[in-house]
Amino acid sequence: MVTTTAGETSRLRATVDFVREQDTATLLPLLLPGLDGPELRSLADRCRFAHAALLLFPCDEQELHTTLTACGLTADGPPRPSVVVRERLAVRHHRDPADLDVGILRPAVTGLDGAHRTVEIFALTVPPGSGLDPLVAHERERQHEAHLAFEVDGPDPLVLRGLCATLARHGAVPDGGGYNPHENGTVFYFAAPDGAKTEYRRMELYAPGDHRDVLAAHLAEHRERQPAEALLRLLTGAWTTQALAACAELRIADALEIRRGTGLDDLAERIGATPSSLATLLRYLETLGAVTADPALADGYRLTALGALLRTDAPESMRPLALLYGGPFYRSFGALAHTVRTGEPGFEHVFGAHHFDHFAADPELADLFDRSMAAGAAMFGPLPTHPVLLAAGRADTPATVVDIAGGNGALLGRILAVHRRLRGVLLERPHVVEAARDALEAAGHGARCTYRGGDFADVPADGDVYLLSRVLHDWDDERCREILRHTARAMPGHADLLVVERVLPADGSASLATAWDLHMMCNVGGRERRAEHYARLFADAGLTLVGQEPLPLDGTVLHVRKAAAAN
Repeated sequence: MVTTTAGETSRLRATVDFVREQDTATLLPLLLPGLDGPELRSLADRCRFAHAALLLFPCDEQELHTTLTACGLTADGPPRPSVVVRERLAVRHHRDPADLDVGILRPAVTGLDGAHRTVEIFALTVPPGSGLDPLVAHERERQHEAHLAFEVDGPDPLVLRGLCATLARHGAVPDGGGYNPHENGTVFYFAAPDGAKTEYRRMELYAPGDHRDVLAAHLAEHRERQPAEALLRLLTGAWTTQALAACAELRIADALEIRRGTGLDDLAERIGATPSSLATLLRYLETLGAVTADPALADGYRLTALGALLRTDAPESMRPLALLYGGPFYRSFGALAHTVRTGEPGFEHVFGAHHFDHFAADPELADLFDRSMAAGAAMFGPLPTHPVLLAAGRADTPATVVDIAGGNGALLGRILAVHRRLRGVLLERPHVVEAARDALEAAGHGARCTYRGGDFADVPADGDVYLLSRVLHDWDDERCREILRHTARAMPGHADLLVVERVLPADGSASLATAWDLHMMCNVGGRERRAEHYARLFADAGLTLVGQEPLPLDGTVLHVRKAAAAN
């Protein structure tokens, strides 16, 4: 065994003494040489010295308790799981996070100035024979997790960005971080400048609450300096997909509750799983934020709001997407290199047929695809309030909305639910039309709907508003022009066309559209496009782009009219 109780006690006692003797105004200049005057006062007003942290290696909980007692500390409760440190150790030592049992304790310490602080103890349990001795020896020598923490008072995005910028100006370098759902707190780690006048080489900003939007920019800077770690995390993306797909397939979310925990053995029995294997999956799902451990129940878990989206009965359930992305599309993405080499969609290479033909030949897959399309309905939330639809809903004569290739009618139903005077026409393949009819009638819209079985050459005439939602990205440019020409011929001069797509950003900024561009190429031979590209396709069909508005999930609605009507 690499560690000893005496050694652990000595390290912890030194940390306790440091926390007791220091204060915010003294520590900040030691960590950030050159910080003084108004900038020091501003930083000290925004954050306060909260704790010093160290990593201990008890063989069990009893040894940890003995060490705390020897240093005059009282545990603040049972150790809470550490998400951030466990992942850092896993990446640094090439270990499976599920094999590292890391907990957090924060026993209280009163400073000489009367301030209430804590010592943050990360406890990695190292049972005899665990094989973790090399990891322990390395961590004790390097002290990677030892740091000083400053808690941000009243954090908001602007304050957090300003604090991070101030630290960077004085030489602090982003060094990771994360969001811990067990505590609802966000951690920003920094490496101290070379000139820091303290033995602690790392510092932390701790912000209560979920600030993952600000954290994303902080971590991006860290990854630029840690390319191997960044690449390793990216390479495990397939594990994330399969873990969520397995959660959906096993109906774990259906068997869990948000407000009450379920024990591991009970959950395993409900879903027909091996408890030890299920425990490993749950620990990983916990790091993804899909489930959370229930502190009131040993080996118990509760569902999170994110995980609840995988419930079968959840409004706009995303379970079909998890099954699709972890099933057929997971297999087809294995042929992405083939797509890049040959231009042939990976889906066709793997399954021997085009995406739509393959799904149409399998009723279960076809149903899964249609339900997965409906699962992305959050993108449509603001669409019924688009000015075109508001005007149509208020027209003196009831207007007609034509949904071209409208799937199971989810979007049309959403629009008809808001605008009670509108009528709807849904054009789809014959086998899909019947499912859409059933759904729209069940929602109470059947009396205002008509249905057309056919393809793009059969676009109904005399509508007032036409919809092409997530259709054009399925096809190459020539097929898009053909679809748009059919649509333009059917549109009266006064009609409007609303095109819903994920539009590639013109400035190359981060967007879901970039990922979907790869997805469309690999699976259907289609693509996402920039707005100016769509404008050229519209012009080739005698149409004009007259406006665009953002939608959720990086969606965009493009407002299009006939060229003559737009002038």
